[in-house]
Amino acid sequence: MADEFRAIEQDTHQRSGRGPLLAEHLEMQSGEVVSDSCRSWVETTAAYGFLSHDQVTWEEVFSAHAQASRVRICQHKVVLCLQGTTELDYKGQAMSGRGPLSYEAQRGFYLHPTYVVSPEREPLGVINAWTWARAFKKSDAPRDGILEGVRWVESYERIAGQARVLLGTRHVCVGDRQSDILTLLLKARQLEYPVDYLVRCQHSRVLPEGEKWWGRVAAASPLGRVFLDVPIGQGRKARVVELEVRAGRVSVPDRQGGMLYVTCLLANEVNAPRGYKPVCWRLLTNRTVSGLAEAAEMLGWYCSRREIELFFAVLKEGCRVERLELGDTRYLQCAPALYVVIAWRINRLMRLGRTQPDLSAGLVFDADEWRAAYLLNKRAMPKAVPTLNEVLRLIARPGGFFTRRHDSEPGPRTLWLGFKQLATCVDRMRHAGPLEAERMATSLQVGTQAGAA
Repeated sequence: MADEFRAIEQDTHQRSGRGPLLAEHLEMQSGEVVSDSCRSWVETTAAYGFLSHDQVTWEEVFSAHAQASRVRICQHKVVLCLQGTTELDYKGQAMSGRGPLSYEAQRGFYLHPTYVVSPEREPLGVINAWTWARAFKKSDAPRDGILEGVRWVESYERIAGQARVLLGTRHVCVGDRQSDILTLLLKARQLEYPVDYLVRCQHSRVLPEGEKWWGRVAAASPLGRVFLDVPIGQGRKARVVELEVRAGRVSVPDRQGGMLYVTCLLANEVNAPRGYKPVCWRLLTNRTVSGLAEAAEMLGWYCSRREIELFFAVLKEGCRVERLELGDTRYLQCAPALYVVIAWRINRLMRLGRTQPDLSAGLVFDADEWRAAYLLNKRAMPKAVPTLNEVLRLIARPGGFFTRRHDSEPGPRTLWLGFKQLATCVDRMRHAGPLEAERMATSLQVGTQAGAA
């Protein structure tokens, strides 16, 4: 975790090292108030001082993780930049600067990150994020201030800037229906498409001939059929679906005296089981779809958008960022940046444990962490560094994961619950010293061997 904050500028001696230290404490006690996350009043004062320091901004706290993310991104030929917006509800708290959410009675902030994953859904990091409060409505006039659509365009510009630097990596911006904004499509054209976009269509626009474009695409001959694993969603169970795929290149007025050319990708489920609503995806992209293989690849990329929803779930249910009691908007400018990195780490470990179970645990955990997992579960200490999957299963057990034969791999909830207990165990081990830790390990080994005998 400290590596993600190593590049934070340390302008004064008082701020030196506080970023990594605070991140470690927040990871231990996710969801607690800041004072409960620190072990002493001195550290509590230091934590508030770090968050509220005039020179500590969201960009400064977040820049180190973004730099580390770019190192991981450049190792892939294609990366998916998943955009999304979520609400941070702080209703009932005495916090200044809050704005209305979906309901005017709610009070809080909006968070819009760009969460980058590989096509295999390995979390690579968060390269930019925005927090803001909506303005209150004034009678029937349009709402003032920043709207969500602005963040979609700004984030695309940030991704484009990175893509121009990492020329060996193809960036694909993936968004839900909220990203179906003409301004975003025009911005991509203006920048000459340094980043491909793949967004779900919300509007059935009208072609110059008067026909709606989805009617034209639906009348085209199908490219073929593909089978995809559709993840669990709101009111939907995870299942394998058979999709009939069509594609067509269309043009619409760009409201600037010209035409905008896009590819419409239509995927309709066939042979849907009784009682299930058939899947219907209408996607827009700047790329030309030449055949079924390319269309299937894009559909698979859109399926990966589920990863940002999982990221939001870990951030809000695991890290419990909505339970922060910081009292002032200044603190909120930095605290979510720390929690964003923690949520990313949990998701990354969960994914690596499933896709690369035989990876050495020493590559992602230090020795104290994986040793603490064995101590916490009263298991004999291995002579060699264990595998990542084995350590993750041990970490998840105190969080409620049962290592039964037919159980799936640990999920984010059991992992973050286990991480809280693991962090406490590591903290005690480090305070006890190496001799005491070795004594604890030896006693556990003797007890395990006696039980086996």
